[in-house]
Amino acid sequence: MIGAWGMVRLPDTLSRLQAATKPQTLGLLLILAGTAVRLEPHYAAGLALAGLFQVITAPVLSQLMGRAAYRTGCVDRSTLVVDELSQRLRAGRQ
Repeated sequence: MIGAWGMVRLPDTLSRLQAATKPQTLGLLLILAGTAVRLEPHYAAGLALAGLFQVITAPVLSQLMGRAAYRTGCVDRSTLVVDELSQRLRAGRQ
């Protein structure tokens, strides 16, 4: 619910990416933790591994989508406090 509220209320693409990623990860971790309580410990280890992969991959995907949005012009660059990506793109690095 908080993620949906953030998607509607936040002003720009980069903020909306945060609103979509954080509650999704927290929600999955809570579901996995609740399930792990009901299972035997050796099965719960697999759930912990699934939670670890989610915690690792969600921020990486958010970063990649934010970079794609920046490159396609969906980001209002005047609202950025620090713009390190423009320097990298001008230098020819990716």
